[in-house]
Amino acid sequence: MICFPPCPDASAGFQKMPEGHTIHRAALDQRPMLVGHRLDVSSPQGRFLEGAEVLDGRTCTGIEAYGKHLLYYFGDEALHVHLGLFGMFKPQKCPAAEPKGAVRVRMMSKTHCVDINGPNCCEVLSMPARLALIARIGPDVLRSDADPERAWLRIRKSKTQIGILLMDQAVIAGIGNIYRSELLWRQKVSPETPGHAISRETFDRLWSDAVHLLQIGVKANSIITVDGVKKARSRYGERVNIFNKSHCPACASEIRRVEMASRRAFTCDTCQPNVR
Repeated sequence: MICFPPCPDASAGFQKMPEGHTIHRAALDQRPMLVGHRLDVSSPQGRFLEGAEVLDGRTCTGIEAYGKHLLYYFGDEALHVHLGLFGMFKPQKCPAAEPKGAVRVRMMSKTHCVDINGPNCCEVLSMPARLALIARIGPDVLRSDADPERAWLRIRKSKTQIGILLMDQAVIAGIGNIYRSELLWRQKVSPETPGHAISRETFDRLWSDAVHLLQIGVKANSIITVDGVKKARSRYGERVNIFNKSHCPACASEIRRVEMASRRAFTCDTCQPNVR
């Protein structure tokens, strides 16, 4: 069984929400399992009975990721899933084992089964509702149809700190807490810099690096932001520069932890001078 869970960081003592690479990797892996197949859809937990009844017996026509949102298409309707902090995908080959844990929805083809445990959001959307959802999501750095100009127009007019803007899924979709700290450190930008103080050149570098790093994340199914290294042998395989680290790998200065929108960011004041 291959699971796509939120990554708990035991050393930090907090739970990390799945970032965009996890959702795109789930879409990539689940397409051959479900797309083009007539699915048996059920809700073992019982909290999605009405939605399961609507989708049961229908053919899955596509799976798409938009930032941290995953859409399973069934003709004009779609199953919308957002894992939130504790949700998890559990794909397996058939015959499937008995549901384990809080399985909100189970989708089963003749060859595979995908369980979705404890998502923050699990709902059936009509086409107008689906289009409205997509319109609310910012450009996704992993999608070929993403328009970075939309993000730039929001950032260049904002007094909000860039560390908060990067986490705002209506501004840029897919970047989470770890990538936020890592991207800003790699591009030598303080997370406390106001959006309107970010130059177009700096924005372009941040966008390009985000595309690069999240594509690596999809391929490795893990967050790797250190250049020239492979996936670690730890449970989640992450390789990062400053996230949850005590000292900067570039200058050895102490890493500062900053609370931003109820999430913890990491920054090196030497390598990332604040521009106000």
